[in-house]
Amino acid sequence: MTSSTTHKILAPLAAAAVALGGLALADKLPAPASAVTQAVHTAYSPGTAVGRDREELSHVDGVSHQAAAVTGDASQAVLDYWTDERMAAAKPITSMLEGVLPMAGDGLLPDGGVEHQSSPRSDSRGERWPADGLVTRTTGKVYLTMNGRDFTCSASVVDAANRSTLVTAGHCAKDGRGSWARNWTFVPAYSAGDSPYGRFTASDMLVSPEWSRRADDSYDFAMVVVNTDDGTPVQDRVGAQRIAFDSWTEDGVRDGVQVYAFGYPSSSPYGGRHLHYCSGRTTPDTGGTTANGVRCAMTQGSSGGPWFTAFDPRTGRGTISSVISFKYADDRHTQYGPRLGEQARKLYDRAARL
Repeated sequence: MTSSTTHKILAPLAAAAVALGGLALADKLPAPASAVTQAVHTAYSPGTAVGRDREELSHVDGVSHQAAAVTGDASQAVLDYWTDERMAAAKPITSMLEGVLPMAGDGLLPDGGVEHQSSPRSDSRGERWPADGLVTRTTGKVYLTMNGRDFTCSASVVDAANRSTLVTAGHCAKDGRGSWARNWTFVPAYSAGDSPYGRFTASDMLVSPEWSRRADDSYDFAMVVVNTDDGTPVQDRVGAQRIAFDSWTEDGVRDGVQVYAFGYPSSSPYGGRHLHYCSGRTTPDTGGTTANGVRCAMTQGSSGGPWFTAFDPRTGRGTISSVISFKYADDRHTQYGPRLGEQARKLYDRAARL
């Protein structure tokens, strides 16, 4: 169901998560106006983004689909759009939202660093990832344009037949009932401005109708198909993670599951320059969604990053069962992720065929 809590830090919809580049901290805005439209008050300029302003809804497949950079010229235009200056400027816009509360740093050093951390922990609250492994390559930073503004999110490569499928948050692809993202670009293994494995533009974005029509927080997930980079699919370039759609019970109350969540938080005390992680055992959301929560201090920009179950810190391999989605204003130390279930499976199956 859609959450009715009025003090939700809603990365999607009402708290303009995309306007904050990820997790956002604001009271819920009234429907049906777009969150980003209300927060930013700006119209899209055709000269500033690339993509098709077209939504395809399939009632049979249960998928809301948007074509993006579907030609080589369109893909190159997106790559050209993201100059170093634009990438550096794509950050949360906290000054334009009323009711924004500061995220607590929980004692973290600037950019979330922790002194003398030598190995991964099972109870991290947002430290910089201290190891290597597959997760450092398959997780990446996302750059996107929404309603004429440039923002950041996080995403992960998942194993798929087309070798070009990513999972991220729904609000990192579409502003709930509002606009679809444009200029969507994935930078795997992003680190301090470097793109060691290239950049991959989106060709297709898919969200659940429950997200595109109702901005239902329980369905804040998306699949994004990306173009090749110089003819190489992203999965061939960096590898991929397993994804599962049966990790949670039907009633959504399963708790105590050990998870690891990864992303690129960019609001204070973080700078969005390095991969960070949270780890711990889950608790069910009691605020009106079927999401699960874990203790975490990561801030805006980490939205869309993968939640792993059965994660091996030594190899960086695991099974993606959720993505970073939202927090609550009265509990800013707990991060929530939606259950990936049958609706997410439909998106994945459709994406893998594109």
